[in-house]
Amino acid sequence: MATPAAPTTNGATTNGATKDPYKGALARLERDGFVVLPASLFPTFDLEALRKAAARTTEAARSGKWPYIRTLPKQFPPWPQDTSNGIWGVQHLMHPSNPDHMTFAKSYFDPELLKYVSTLIGCGEDELTMELYNMLVRPEQDFALRWHRDDIPATATDEEEMARLGGKGWHAQWNLALYDDASLIVVPGSHKRARTSTERNADPYENDMPDQLVVKLKAGEVAFYNNNILHRGKYDCTKERMTLHGSIGCSRASKERARNVLQHGVAEWVRRWNLEGLDEERRERAVAMKEKLVKMGQESGDVGFYSQDE
Repeated sequence: MATPAAPTTNGATTNGATKDPYKGALARLERDGFVVLPASLFPTFDLEALRKAAARTTEAARSGKWPYIRTLPKQFPPWPQDTSNGIWGVQHLMHPSNPDHMTFAKSYFDPELLKYVSTLIGCGEDELTMELYNMLVRPEQDFALRWHRDDIPATATDEEEMARLGGKGWHAQWNLALYDDASLIVVPGSHKRARTSTERNADPYENDMPDQLVVKLKAGEVAFYNNNILHRGKYDCTKERMTLHGSIGCSRASKERARNVLQHGVAEWVRRWNLEGLDEERRERAVAMKEKLVKMGQESGDVGFYSQDE
């Protein structure tokens, strides 16, 4: 029997890969729960323009001029506006009141990125639904997120976990690093199974979880990951971090995605978002994706929060 390919820090296999880059990425995502794609696959990303836009938006957030923020020490939405402990994230990069919203939109609706998203979700590009585009930034003090799955509570039983993990996710989630980033820590393969007794009984901030792996990104690289892989974030206040954090869904499962997406408040502004600044190819696709998000908001109503008190 052949030895299974082992994951590496860049999501590649150690014993070969398919020649089709899209299917190869899908195979690694399905096997490991994450895959890292090199910057060379996305030639239209303007890293310098994104860095400048990210710096301006982050500065506005730190100075109180941008209200959509993730504040320490809270992990999940809703986040209080008290910035006395600093911020670790900036929300709603594509909000029309952000002077740089079109710069971020160009990367979110990048044609090559959308091809990967479509393959990883398993749906046509005409079914893609706009969701979220936020940014993870360097906090003013060291900060860590607990071990978690994004849409399965820590209180879930083995049976409840497997019921959720066995279903199709109908979305893709990614990190685009504007600077080298080693903040995401995952347990490869944990997106396919319930937690072990060790994982269940571990400290929520355990620094040495069995088989954990730090996902190391070079500037410009994109890490796609299953949001229900067992993972956490660990942020070093001494290292610059500006990592774009996005998700895109599929119209076939808007109800299943509604809470994860709408709890962030995107439905409050997306309807009035003007897309005139995009080129024709991106704009046509973006308008269709935006309208699907608007519809999700209209049909879903109040969806509540994943973990309001954490």
